[in-house]
Amino acid sequence: MKAMILAAGRGERMRPLTDHIPKPLLEIHGKALIVWHIEKLASLGFSEIIINIAHLGFKIPMALGDGSKWGVKLIYSNEQKEGALESAGGIIKALPLLGEGTFLVVNGDIWCDYEFDFNFDLEDDLAHLILVPNPKHNPDGDFVLKNRRVFNEGEERLTFSGIGYYSPELFKGLKSEKKALAPILREAMIQKRVGGSIHKSRWYDIGTPQRLNSINNEV
Repeated sequence: MKAMILAAGRGERMRPLTDHIPKPLLEIHGKALIVWHIEKLASLGFSEIIINIAHLGFKIPMALGDGSKWGVKLIYSNEQKEGALESAGGIIKALPLLGEGTFLVVNGDIWCDYEFDFNFDLEDDLAHLILVPNPKHNPDGDFVLKNRRVFNEGEERLTFSGIGYYSPELFKGLKSEKKALAPILREAMIQKRVGGSIHKSRWYDIGTPQRLNSINNEV
């Protein structure tokens, strides 16, 4: 299975930190967020990782190189010309690099101890989302999880962690342009083809300088 790290976002809420550095290169205890992901992915058997880049994107390959340092191959999907294509748009542009099988996508601006599953089987689903208990900054949640199925409507909503397993079929026929992921997922939920599970251990969305400081004090 291949993995993709979404690393193209501008990180407006992280300004002024992201005026000069891409958000995935911000550090948790002296190590870039994206490096935490790469090390975890490498340790769990992922050998090919696609990284999309846009805002100050040239700095990411400069910092990470080709991945040989971690025993993996890093491939960059360049969105610097178009500007960040948002989550779905970035995935769609990278589809030729991701292959024909199930692939993993993880946001580059989160930190967690979730164990990525190299052998995850989607079966007949188009996607499987990892959800987490609602943090203070997202008290209303995003989706509903019931019997390992994910729905858009219902009670006891949970927050999407930014980690998911996807079939290329989910994005079939969609153009490579600025496009959000949530509407595509909601359409698949109507078809009852989105599974999910909950991760109850450590998970942080590094969305603001305050949250970055908080995790550096806690981890």
